Amino acid sequence: MQFERIDIKQHRDEIVKFRKDSFKVSFGDTSTFGSEEDYLRWLEEKIADFPEGFVLVKEDGEYVGQLELSIREYNGENIGYVNLYYLIPEKRGNGKGKELHNYAKQFFKRNKVDAYHLRVSPTNTSAIKFYRKIGMEEFGPEVGGKVIRMKGKL
Repeated sequence: MQFERIDIKQHRDEIVKFRKDSFKVSFGDTSTFGSEEDYLRWLEEKIADFPEGFVLVKEDGEYVGQLELSIREYNGENIGYVNLYYLIPEKRGNGKGKELHNYAKQFFKRNKVDAYHLRVSPTNTSAIKFYRKIGMEEFGPEVGGKVIRMKGKL
């Protein structure tokens, strides 16, 4: 797998499609996605701060996934934050997620954090199973129970 920095102009169709699909998998539909333009503006700001954290995943010349990684402050300390782990449906469940996770761990190590968090929908049981398998623990519900915060250590 290759990891290619996101260029919003060049990759617009893929990144919007992948992000929307992640909402469908997590929440059952894309009704809470918001506007594409708002997402692209947010992405542009984040890429400016963490260009190596926002990448498309390519395999055999085809885009098959996306990572959105950043560093943020949480309870007085800097942590890694996974905004998105995404693989197309055909690539899920066969060990490819570990390759994305390895990229994320290296990104976090380069940015000198030793813990990382993410949020996941409680209905996304396959993602929760994967996160537990890679050593993450549930931290607790957030956003009125719509998501679960999970944390991991490097």
